[in-house]
Amino acid sequence: MNKRNNRRSFLRNVAVTCLGASAIPAVASAATQQKNAEKPIAPRRFNDTYKGKNNNRIAFPIGGIGTGMFCLEGTGAISHMSIRHNPEIFYEPTLFAALSVKGKPAYARVLEGLVPDWKKFGQRDTGLGGTGGASWGLPRYHSAEFSSHFPFAEVKLQDPDVPIAVTIKGWSPFIPGDEDHASMPVGGLEYQITNKGLQTEEFIFSYHARNFMRQADNGHTIKPIRNGFVLSQDAMPNAAEKKGEFAIYTTSEAVVDHCWFRGGWFDPLTMVWNTISDAETRNSAPVENDAPGGSLYVSFKLKPGEQKTIRLLMAWYVPDSRLRIGDDASGKSSATTFYKPWYSKRFANIEEVAQYWEQQYDQLKSNTQLFSDTFYKSSLPAEVLEAVAANLTILKSPTVMRQADGRFWCWEGSGDNWGSCHGSCTHVWNYAQAVPHLFPALERSLRHTEFNENQNAEGHQGFRANIPISPLVHNFHSAADGQLGGIMKVYREWRISGDNNWLAQIFPLVKISMDYCIKTWDPKRKGVIEEPHHNTYDIEFWGPTSMATSFYLGALTAFIRMNEHLKQDAATYQTLLNNGKLYLEQELYNGEFFIQQIKWTGLQAPDPVKAQSFATQYAPEAVELLKKEGPKYQYGKGCLSDGILGSWIAKVCGLDEPIDTNKIKSHLVAVHKYNFKKDLSKHSNPQRPTFALGEEGGLLLCSWPKGGKLSLPFVYSNEVWTGIEYQAASHLIFHGEVNKGLEIVKACRQRYDGTVRNPFNEYECGHWYARAMSSYGLLQALTGMRYDAVDKTLYIDSKVGDFTSFISTNTGFGTVSYQKGIVSLKVAKGEIAVKRAMVAGKALGIQKV
Repeated sequence: MNKRNNRRSFLRNVAVTCLGASAIPAVASAATQQKNAEKPIAPRRFNDTYKGKNNNRIAFPIGGIGTGMFCLEGTGAISHMSIRHNPEIFYEPTLFAALSVKGKPAYARVLEGLVPDWKKFGQRDTGLGGTGGASWGLPRYHSAEFSSHFPFAEVKLQDPDVPIAVTIKGWSPFIPGDEDHASMPVGGLEYQITNKGLQTEEFIFSYHARNFMRQADNGHTIKPIRNGFVLSQDAMPNAAEKKGEFAIYTTSEAVVDHCWFRGGWFDPLTMVWNTISDAETRNSAPVENDAPGGSLYVSFKLKPGEQKTIRLLMAWYVPDSRLRIGDDASGKSSATTFYKPWYSKRFANIEEVAQYWEQQYDQLKSNTQLFSDTFYKSSLPAEVLEAVAANLTILKSPTVMRQADGRFWCWEGSGDNWGSCHGSCTHVWNYAQAVPHLFPALERSLRHTEFNENQNAEGHQGFRANIPISPLVHNFHSAADGQLGGIMKVYREWRISGDNNWLAQIFPLVKISMDYCIKTWDPKRKGVIEEPHHNTYDIEFWGPTSMATSFYLGALTAFIRMNEHLKQDAATYQTLLNNGKLYLEQELYNGEFFIQQIKWTGLQAPDPVKAQSFATQYAPEAVELLKKEGPKYQYGKGCLSDGILGSWIAKVCGLDEPIDTNKIKSHLVAVHKYNFKKDLSKHSNPQRPTFALGEEGGLLLCSWPKGGKLSLPFVYSNEVWTGIEYQAASHLIFHGEVNKGLEIVKACRQRYDGTVRNPFNEYECGHWYARAMSSYGLLQALTGMRYDAVDKTLYIDSKVGDFTSFISTNTGFGTVSYQKGIVSLKVAKGEIAVKRAMVAGKALGIQKV
């Protein structure tokens, strides 16, 4: 015991010498400790470091668009290994870095912080002989702090018993407008090691991995690559196993172990740790089969105060999948046609990916850093920057795919081990505002699918696309909000790209779609959506709704504007727009907010019982309820947070809102007043409560403040969805209610503070749910900033006074500043051709920095 105490005293003195006395806190008196214990713990500041209790559930995605991902956790661990074109959210293979010091086995550490308590029970394979968590029992650093500036993440490790500080930086390429480099199956980890001791030490950095690519009993091995190894599984004939390879290598000179010690029980990892703790290296040649794992070792010396950065590169190659959804109406693709990722066409094998990644690493990092620095060079509120950046990680998650021809295809979210809700669902992706600005070409590919493969000659548009993308069999409802939203988004893509030819080519299909919408949902041409209409709540609304009619008016507005550009007559559509606006503002407005008129008779559609769809069944008791209240799953007199969603879509698409602005503002203020709850502990939610519950705050989808709540209102009505929170918040801000909007944003991000939820995974129907990218609209709401590439105009209508903010266009990105009535543009990459600035309707010149 005395030796142990003496050793701790020595290390404490070393720490004081190297770090300064301030690094070691003095022992407080009992009275001071009691006083400090009584002080409330300050909440974490937005866009700041995650430490202590806030560094509990951090998992930051690393990977490319449509490549899958792995996550860097707040401790430095690697998890969520999802690289086989399918989410594997709880897959944490044995994969870790370690550091040892010659002659000092007690210093040997896994380069991770302590294992979070929540992992110790209930994880898959825990104690059952699986390999998940196999490294958890090895010594690791005592404390870890996490921070991020998307797409970079940083973990700082410290241990009072080890005078060696370690910082891990993880990242993968993300450069607006460069979708190909952003779609590479790669990730980088940089380990910065600092000797804070008093003497020169000999170190060995090592990285270790079981062959987690193994899918079968044979055909798997660990192959060589310069200064590293490749975990490999060959394709197996007539079997479900897919070929897959994962390379781990370094730019430093390394000794490589291509085959861990082979044996039973825990022999392989036991022998790996023996090598680590002894500060040795192991060099073994590849074997044909059954290599349990591989390791690489880098030896170096550091003087006191010296540091070294070891660059670890990861790349993967899984060229095939078993993913296929939907029948090809053309009959051209066979039942054996499956999804192939874009990178499989760009690269022939893992060697090509790895070589390109190493050769281009510095340039890609420089360009990615340029984006990150530019994005954060902003004066906008910290909670807004955090909300936007946190949800850009969706683009690195298994939620998004990119097939071999380069086209975008997406899930709504990622289930634990399956894609959640397929087909680039139009009514969900309506909300997502990041892709059209950051990667406009990918967003335009969604429009191509919607108006070609997903639309038939009559104009019926399916809201879920096949994978691989192919002509759709039209055997289910269109979604009114999805199809009408797509018309507004065509307008948006045209104005962002400035491509008049693209508009001319797609417009005939847009007209067919518009006419179908009128014929299907407004056959009496009232200008209002009245017939039963499928929507984002996975049910049909019956009778006129403010929500769908706001989409209708927005789509008509966009359609008329495109008609005018193409010099085509739009008089009949203008009449519909005028009539619909009048109806919405007079018949669907209760003096405070917009509502629904439930109607199920006198329509072209059959009665609700005969028109059942999806999960809307009518048992005998439901039929009795129908007679009293009308169809199940309506909102009626409720205050719906999405009540004028189509007007918000119009706004973010660069259109004038098609509804009286005073009524819009009144509705939004009512949404905040009635639906925003600072404490949900008294709220009843028999649906999916884990999105927000208890003493947490959040914005409900709907409430009935003036009575009239139905026995069975629309499903999800009692829930809290972050995508709707950001939509409502940004719409409030557009109309000058900045504090109310930011209050909603803050409540949302406080739920995702790292204590019980991952700050980089705002989930809904699945992890990394696409709707949450509505947060990008906050940038436009606060600044009113929008670049129109057709007329080369920068629009500004600031709600926060002077500002500096990030801007991304079809041809470049940079920052815009509005200071004392002067607009200045600084292009960081590419070019942005601006002829003039329009500030709150007034034309101004623009300074180019």
